[in-house]
Amino acid sequence: MEIRDLTAADLDAVLDDRRRAFGPLSAEGERTWRELVAPMLPEGRYLGAFDGPRLVGAARINPYLQWWHGRPLSMGGVSSVTVAPEDRGRGVGRALVEAAVDRCAALGHVVSALYPATTPLYRSVGYEHAGGMTRITLPAEALRTLGRTSGHGSTGGQDGSGGQGGAAGLRRAGPGDAAELVALIGGLHAATRASGPLCYDERTWRLWLADEDDYCYLAGDGFVVYRWSDGDVEVDNLVAGSEATARALWSLVGSASSVAKSVHACVDPADPVLWLLRERSDDDVTVRRWMLRLIDLPAAVAGRGFPAGVSMETLVEVTDLRRPGNSGAWTLSVAGGSGSVTPSRTPPGTGRGMEPGTEPGTGPGEATRLTIGGASALFAGVPTATLRRSGRLTGGSPEIDDALDAAFACAAYMIDSF
Repeated sequence: MEIRDLTAADLDAVLDDRRRAFGPLSAEGERTWRELVAPMLPEGRYLGAFDGPRLVGAARINPYLQWWHGRPLSMGGVSSVTVAPEDRGRGVGRALVEAAVDRCAALGHVVSALYPATTPLYRSVGYEHAGGMTRITLPAEALRTLGRTSGHGSTGGQDGSGGQGGAAGLRRAGPGDAAELVALIGGLHAATRASGPLCYDERTWRLWLADEDDYCYLAGDGFVVYRWSDGDVEVDNLVAGSEATARALWSLVGSASSVAKSVHACVDPADPVLWLLRERSDDDVTVRRWMLRLIDLPAAVAGRGFPAGVSMETLVEVTDLRRPGNSGAWTLSVAGGSGSVTPSRTPPGTGRGMEPGTEPGTGPGEATRLTIGGASALFAGVPTATLRRSGRLTGGSPEIDDALDAAFACAAYMIDSF
């Protein structure tokens, strides 16, 4: 079996395997898919596994920015991992994902994420469950009234203008607004110190904004993208930086309540709309899980944001069989909202740990040991108690666990599928 970059001549075979793996595409869906992947081919973002001249599997690496405590990291989104039905069980999928991890590194991505069709495959290559994509169903009528409901000194107009603040500039958006939308998304995720959400590049946003079935509205500090789906409204993205804009955008979506009974939306699990609703008891929620892998451990930690009030330093030992550059003993330091890992000269098995807010150097202790999957999950805010009880973290001490939890604390989420 050979793994190589796909070319335009391979796309018919890729599409055939894709249909067999995920089901048929409409003519419009096929056209959009070809437009999406064509520019990725010369960039080395689509890998194919071949048995002689025959394509037996493929995997794509999408270029994203992903925010971690408000700071963007280059993320390789691994998607469309397909294996021909007659070639499953031969190790094709694992070989493709291993190649995708190496290609992420070559492309400069410091982290990688994916939505798993099967956990064992991706876990064996170093990915670990990190967060979720939360989809909530809300009554359209309850959203419609948000725009005219006063709350904490703010008002909103029933016409969706919001009446004040960033919402006053609410307008329709199209492909020409891609650059503005990318900048807006970055500003919103930085301001809210978000962890997990991603942003497409301008090229991809132009493609999505050209879809006649999707409707996008921009405000000064927020945006929404939605469509009709089986008589209801499906919100792909809705992010707002203020109460006024949140009310304006959600009431705009809810203005279809005379036709649509429900609005389905992928949201931050702590999205303000859940606190703006007049009535809320049982949430109608589904969660789709996603996995994360650190590709370049030092670069990922250096680029990540951290809570400004946390100061800590400790020794961690990481094992990464696929990316040996991540393996070894590291001194992890966090202070002033930034972090770093540097090769440690401390003998393996020992280390230093501090409680949040204290100064470095509280004395020796056993080093914290992590698999690369455990390190990736810790990076995404999975508690040390969970990692310890699932065998992904050993060593250390309760005090060091507390310091690590304080440093990496977040509720990682995505609102985009890929």
